[in-house]
Amino acid sequence: MRAWSVAIQLVTTRAFETTKAFRPRALTPALTSALSVSTTATDNMCKTTAISEGNPLLQSWASQPFHLPPFEEINPSHFQPALEAAMEAHIADLEAIASSTENDFDSILGAYDRAGSLYSKVGGVYGNYISSLNTPDMQEVQSAMAPILSRHRTKCYNIPGLFEKVTSMYEIREEMANKGEWTAEQVRLAERVYTAFVRMGVKLNEEEKKEYGDIQVELATLQTKFMQNILKDEETWKIVISAEDMAGCPEDLVAAARQAAIDRGHEGEDEYVITLGRSLVEPFLTYSTRRDLRKKAFDAWTSRGELSEERDNLSIATKILRLRKRQANLMGHTTFSNFQTEDTMAQTPENVMNLCMDVWERAKEAANKERAMMESFLSDKGDELEGGIQPWDWRFYAEQVRQANFNFDESELKPYLSLDAVTNAAFDVSNKLYGLKYVKRDDIKAYHKDVNVYEVRRGDEDELVAIFLHDNFSRAHKSSGAWMSEYRTQTKNLPAGADPIDGIPIVSNNNNFAKGSGATLLSSDDSTTLFHEFGHGHHGMLSDATYEYLASTSVLKDFVELPSQLMEHWFEEPVVLKEHAKHYKTGEVVPDELLARLKAASLFNEGFATVEYTACALLDMAVHSLSEYGEDFDLSAFEKKYLAEIGMPQGIVMRHRPAHFAHLFASSSYASGYYVYQWAQVLDNDVFAAFQETGDVFDAATAERCRRFIYSAGNTVAPQDLFKAFRGRDPDTSFFLKNKGMA
Repeated sequence: MRAWSVAIQLVTTRAFETTKAFRPRALTPALTSALSVSTTATDNMCKTTAISEGNPLLQSWASQPFHLPPFEEINPSHFQPALEAAMEAHIADLEAIASSTENDFDSILGAYDRAGSLYSKVGGVYGNYISSLNTPDMQEVQSAMAPILSRHRTKCYNIPGLFEKVTSMYEIREEMANKGEWTAEQVRLAERVYTAFVRMGVKLNEEEKKEYGDIQVELATLQTKFMQNILKDEETWKIVISAEDMAGCPEDLVAAARQAAIDRGHEGEDEYVITLGRSLVEPFLTYSTRRDLRKKAFDAWTSRGELSEERDNLSIATKILRLRKRQANLMGHTTFSNFQTEDTMAQTPENVMNLCMDVWERAKEAANKERAMMESFLSDKGDELEGGIQPWDWRFYAEQVRQANFNFDESELKPYLSLDAVTNAAFDVSNKLYGLKYVKRDDIKAYHKDVNVYEVRRGDEDELVAIFLHDNFSRAHKSSGAWMSEYRTQTKNLPAGADPIDGIPIVSNNNNFAKGSGATLLSSDDSTTLFHEFGHGHHGMLSDATYEYLASTSVLKDFVELPSQLMEHWFEEPVVLKEHAKHYKTGEVVPDELLARLKAASLFNEGFATVEYTACALLDMAVHSLSEYGEDFDLSAFEKKYLAEIGMPQGIVMRHRPAHFAHLFASSSYASGYYVYQWAQVLDNDVFAAFQETGDVFDAATAERCRRFIYSAGNTVAPQDLFKAFRGRDPDTSFFLKNKGMA
């Protein structure tokens, strides 16, 4: 079975990040869905049938194309009763396993993998709605359900007799493998399920179990509030300005600001709006000549989660830290960072810090050189900045230096990077590497008119591989950032008599591009974001596991960004850009000399990008490595003191400051885990080098190995073994450092 929780919105950057929701399987935080309702608990199904009348979430979706959710029929009032019915069915499934007299693999672990299908079906829709369509009504449901769902999750791990059944399978795994009676994937399933139970505290005494469950409930409530506070700040804050105030901004940014004004009810002829959406505020900080307005926008952007006394995310984050510390103590660890890294490739906080600090020192040196170049540029012009280069100045003057020193202006490239062109490029790369074809279905309506639905097919016989939903635009009630999620996860472990379509994944990519009034033009960073999320999408679409628990992105967290960051490399390839980067008005192919200037400028400001990311990763590990959070603990003071200790370069702030650091405080999944983007960069640069070494970035044999070991295997094999199977050795950091200009 596969359980789920609130999606985590992960902001994507060219250097490191994604988006997507990280989704470990089963009873750990996840986003998922499966179709068929529980077939185990007859009595409970009678109850479910009795209350399903009029609730589309509880009815059969067999009449829907590909058994997609009936989006047009769903409203927020349907979720709570559907979730309550699904939880009952889920518990009944697990109790049936615990009380069964059958003790073979399929009766225990196979059934566990299939359990909770109604819960997954409803939860897949719920998780996506609170990320992509989180209206005030949905937020009320979310707040009400957060503690209830947390209690349910704890209860699932503490069904009397269930852990004993799981343990019995775990203890015979090697014996059964040696006899040839279990596959390697079955052994892996036994190990991962057992580990999940242990990490959820099933070995604690009854008093400790109760405390552990109470902690989980309080964390769920606080994390939900933390995310909703960010969403409210992003929804309500804006600058309304005039055309004159847009001085220096390129045409497409002006058009996007005008569209944002119209969307928010500012329809005056000379009204433009800058919001806190990254696709608006970052370009404004890059091009606006108005230093006062840049400062106003930057201050608000970096203060999300603390813009109102009613939305004090710093106090919420402090409470979360204290609860996590106690959670770790209950599990025998002195700090939460020790507990979190125990089940990762890194294994210890020290290994994480060694990598990050090595990169940090190199990144600081690069960033300080970049600031010196900007200061020299200002000096040559005879300009003097009061206070020197401040954080709201960095992007602006970096762009000025890029244009002066490298003759590259991002606005020259954007007309060649329309959303349609970049999407087609991603589809073409997917086809050339993995044989996937995308058939748009305009007749299928999703949850919003801007969402496109595709059939994903493969081979001469057009085998259906997946259904793909592409939700690209920023809008009200949609979380910021970019992410991948699933409504249904790939599996071969279907109940008897199930429709095979129920094992076909339904994968969603969400971005937050500023919608243009005509064509939507993307920056190179935006385009990389699209490719990044598409990489996560491939992890779901190409999944080829027997058991849903091990399928798709349910890998260790420091492996999950490898498939996404790997896909980014193809966007930068000239062969891809020359085929697809065409002027949105004239159809002209992007000129070679523009691509040459792009390449020459590509490493400039990488020091800045690496510093603002790595500072976040270091602070994440540092704050979760504290053994005490006293009554006088001040998270803002800790941030300031720690950044001073590690030598944060002047003029740069953390990419995610604590009050809006959703990776850390909207869920526990990336807490003590923000380093994973950098860890995965070591892997993805090494994997892409394997393609380059063949002389063909679309080399068929390498692509097939990549499909098999990177995209299709899920968690059926330990990640370090998958990498070795692909590359024939352990990872080599030299490719990463070289490509960052830090060798």
